[in-house]
Amino acid sequence: MGSIPSTYIRAEQLAAFADAFNSSPKNRLSMNAVTKNPVHSVALNRTVVAGTDHTFSHKLPSNKATAQEHSGRCWLFSGLNVLRAKAIKNLNMKEFELSQSYQMFWDKLEKSNYFLESVISTLDEPIDGRLFMFLLKDPIQDGGQWDMFINLIKKYGVVPKAVMPETESSSNSRVMNFLITKKLREYAAELRRLHAQGKGIDALRTRKGEMLSVIYRMLCIHLGQPPQRFFWQWHDKDEEFHRAGEITPREFFERYVNYDLDSIACLINCPTVDKPFNKLYTVEYLGNVVDGGIVRYLNVEMSVFKQAAVEMIKAKKPIWFGCDVGKMMERDLGILDMEVYDYGLVYDTEFKSDKAERVNYGQSVMTHAMVLTGVDLDESGAPRKWRVENSWGDKLGDKGFFVMSDRWFDEFMYEVAIEKRFLDPKLLTVLDTEPIKLHPWDPMGSLAIAA
Repeated sequence: MGSIPSTYIRAEQLAAFADAFNSSPKNRLSMNAVTKNPVHSVALNRTVVAGTDHTFSHKLPSNKATAQEHSGRCWLFSGLNVLRAKAIKNLNMKEFELSQSYQMFWDKLEKSNYFLESVISTLDEPIDGRLFMFLLKDPIQDGGQWDMFINLIKKYGVVPKAVMPETESSSNSRVMNFLITKKLREYAAELRRLHAQGKGIDALRTRKGEMLSVIYRMLCIHLGQPPQRFFWQWHDKDEEFHRAGEITPREFFERYVNYDLDSIACLINCPTVDKPFNKLYTVEYLGNVVDGGIVRYLNVEMSVFKQAAVEMIKAKKPIWFGCDVGKMMERDLGILDMEVYDYGLVYDTEFKSDKAERVNYGQSVMTHAMVLTGVDLDESGAPRKWRVENSWGDKLGDKGFFVMSDRWFDEFMYEVAIEKRFLDPKLLTVLDTEPIKLHPWDPMGSLAIAA
């Protein structure tokens, strides 16, 4: 009978590990290098760096890079960067930026209401159950989704950045989020306490209105009070003067942005067994505006996902997208490439998980939203690389623009917001079906709960 493997690490195993490590000069070289330098610097693939360029066969006009600073507002910045492309054209301006703090204010207020309504709808859930613990975790986090962005635009419109500029808390949101979350958890406890005392739903919602008044006050203190109307005039790039006068945020959107908010469908590529392709999905308890639209994802194969993006870029349309930005990214150079770091050479081991396995085992989820503004197609029309407008300022990459290899696109791209006219008619019919509900903690909801 053979020996039974031990459940603990034995001394002879440790000796064997050490002998194996010391037998390879490459291991010692890697140790010497990584103990002195960041592993990214040691693993950086010079061939990829030297072979990466910022030229593209199809490229949209470049606008000045925006900066979300120390906040998780990438989805808002990217959405507004898509809208400002139309605003710049309609206003005939060289540079222009929409207010991100304006959208942030309303998103936080709406998320507070969404959270309190979720508490009311789960009053009989066990307090230590997975669902209620999930709801309590990050009720007004900075993250969000395209459909949540659309909800805000439809309800509140947009304003120029000069009308509601950045504040300390919009650029550094951690403390504001902590304090408002503290208040919301206190309110959640109170609502459940009132329910236990026999108070009816009308009494709870009356109290909820009083709670929201406090949250509004806190948001005003941190972000400033959002305007109901504002005075708007500007010089265009030809130095012509224009005056609109008093205008509301929704009027500004309708007049100067005029983006068809209902023309977009969100495609995802999630090749896990639990999400068959060509089906529509939503995520439970994922949203911001209670009376707004729900999050809708159409899961498609990568070939469909990618070709839709190519056609939209060829039509000179910027594309909002969600990805796992932290993987195989050289931040300073602005490179997203599956070979940019040769970790296998440093550690003498391969990293073999495919996209589905990475999602299933928590190694990869959507963490960041950006905008596709270009693609480099080869002679056969296949993509070689993609141009990305980020919201991390203009010091990284090519004045804030990144290069994404097509292989990186395959592995770490999860969502694109595509005009419906670029989709096959058969897929359009799927958009009208009842979406399959995913758990609130499903990986496809991660972008909206990222801090």
